[in-house]
Amino acid sequence: MEISFIKCGHPLWEKTIAFAEGCSWVAGPLLARIMKKNEFSEEERVIVAHEDDKILGYCTFSRKDEMPEDCDYTPFIGFVFVDEGSRGKRISEKMINAISDYAKELGFKIIYIMSGEKGLYEKYGFEKLGDFKTIYGTVDQLFQKKL
Repeated sequence: MEISFIKCGHPLWEKTIAFAEGCSWVAGPLLARIMKKNEFSEEERVIVAHEDDKILGYCTFSRKDEMPEDCDYTPFIGFVFVDEGSRGKRISEKMINAISDYAKELGFKIIYIMSGEKGLYEKYGFEKLGDFKTIYGTVDQLFQKKL
């Protein structure tokens, strides 16, 4: 299994869009739309776990994720998804660790993640900061991890 940091034009870009569109998670098609529009800043990336050209999972490294533009928290890990048939192999953890290393290389001291999951991200070293309103009008938990 490999983890690749991709941008528009990468050989896995279109395959990742198709995988996100067809995945079982409701947020997958949203990521696919964002990818089709290439709505990423220079350092933002889509992270893909894959075996050869078979996509196993993905997530993103972004400035804001689902937080309002005026929030002071940055950067974020977002859209964490692993295909049901590939779960149990610590793929999420490997992607999160790869993003954490990337964020640290960019000079960040903390990384954030928004999630409704309870007990998942704490095992990866994140601590809950509280519940925050998202740009979608929902409320999610905000977690942080010191790098």
